[in-house]
Amino acid sequence: MRISDDRYHRERLRMELALRFLRHEARTRTIRAWTGLSDDRIRKLYRSYLGHARRDLPRHRGKSPRQIAYFTRTLRVHEETAALASALWLLGVLPAEAHGDAPGSPAQLARGELLCQAFEAYRVARPAALISFEHAVFLVAVLARGEQLCIAWCAECGALTVAEPFSLRAARCHGCHGERQTRC
Repeated sequence: MRISDDRYHRERLRMELALRFLRHEARTRTIRAWTGLSDDRIRKLYRSYLGHARRDLPRHRGKSPRQIAYFTRTLRVHEETAALASALWLLGVLPAEAHGDAPGSPAQLARGELLCQAFEAYRVARPAALISFEHAVFLVAVLARGEQLCIAWCAECGALTVAEPFSLRAARCHGCHGERQTRC
């Protein structure tokens, strides 16, 4: 047996992705859904590799965010949602069509790595961001389904924005929407 065998490679990728999710303060259930690792294995990873940083990297308990209204609650959060959705779209985290990859599959692990890259890029662009990693994971799921929120393009400038899929009005980014209100 060689350490480079495919099954060992995939197991290493699963562990690395789990550690990356832990550094972003993801909940155990979220990590399990993306990596396929057991709850016990995730807890042991945290204790072994990140246990010394308990004050810096707290473990969140309870359910993951599940309210769509969070992304449209305020103008600032809606703008940040559009910025995060842009990073997700540019890096290919959002699938072209909805499909359910199995947790821990090579496709799911690759999307998980891209999700981390997109979130990290978003946090570099917006250091005081309001959207947490858990909210970003939820946004990916919501946009992939496209039932309540979807990617839309501004009717005036063509910028990427997040909108309701069955809105009667043409989608506009906040820059064009605010510009139009000042002209009236």
